[in-house]
Amino acid sequence: MGVDFRDKQLIENPPGHYTNALSKMHTNFQFMRITPAVSYKINEMISVGGALHIAWGSLDVGAEMCQFEDTDGDMMPSPTRCWNAGGGQSQDFGIGVSLGIAFNMGDFIYAGLMYQSPVSMKYKNVFDSNGDGKFEDMKLQQPQEVGLGIGVKPLENLKLGLDIRWIDWSGADGYGDFDWEDQWVFGLGVEYKPMDSLALRAGWNYGKTPIRDKDNLDPMTPKNSVPSFDTRFSDFQLYWFNLVGFPAFAEHHLTLGLNWKITPNFNIDLSYVYALPKTVTAKAAQGAGEVSTKMVQHSIGVGLNWAF
Repeated sequence: MGVDFRDKQLIENPPGHYTNALSKMHTNFQFMRITPAVSYKINEMISVGGALHIAWGSLDVGAEMCQFEDTDGDMMPSPTRCWNAGGGQSQDFGIGVSLGIAFNMGDFIYAGLMYQSPVSMKYKNVFDSNGDGKFEDMKLQQPQEVGLGIGVKPLENLKLGLDIRWIDWSGADGYGDFDWEDQWVFGLGVEYKPMDSLALRAGWNYGKTPIRDKDNLDPMTPKNSVPSFDTRFSDFQLYWFNLVGFPAFAEHHLTLGLNWKITPNFNIDLSYVYALPKTVTAKAAQGAGEVSTKMVQHSIGVGLNWAF
């Protein structure tokens, strides 16, 4: 995920006061896990399992950062010095684990519990927060999660599912420092098989955004630290960075999908995900600044599966 605003320029708003608009912000974050797993069936009702998470991450954060000062005392800061803060792409590896237990209650009701540990990453030399020409590291930890799932099979060709997850954004390095709040994520899904070779799927997912609307934010006092940046940020600067650089605040998702079994050994998965529009706004005190970001997403997935 990421953004690219490098074609945006300085704007004058209000007259006589220049704002660096979107700071030519460009970000690119990638994260991948390889999860070798093992499971053990204790009896016909209970199974347990665990997985090792071998993770790879890549982060690129670039921006034209500026030093702002209120030179005329009217609470309207303007940039006095700007510099290119991007250090380029950085990569790291991390390790985590997940544990789970599953219950089969008579081939009609199924349930499961899972825990997923945090995965710590440090991306080196990614950002120059203070304009001294030295690029600082950034810690960004994928948060721990706890999940509960319940499935019901009322008919041989019909499945219904409910998932609930808690995501510990506030306790994760990086995300917590950017004031992300924890999420409770709820998902509902249904699968219907009109024939043995075709499964039709639909679902809905909701999680309140970890980045919330904020008013009356302090635009000047540098009191927030981000590991391992040298510069501290004001409340408004922190939320500006959230909304411009990492606008990950979709709440409602609708999904459609199907699985088509073409041969006994080969099948295809197709999926479509629509994240409904969501807007988050952060306002500085005394009208010193405002940033508002709207997000909507469309994604398509294709999977080819071979059985040997």
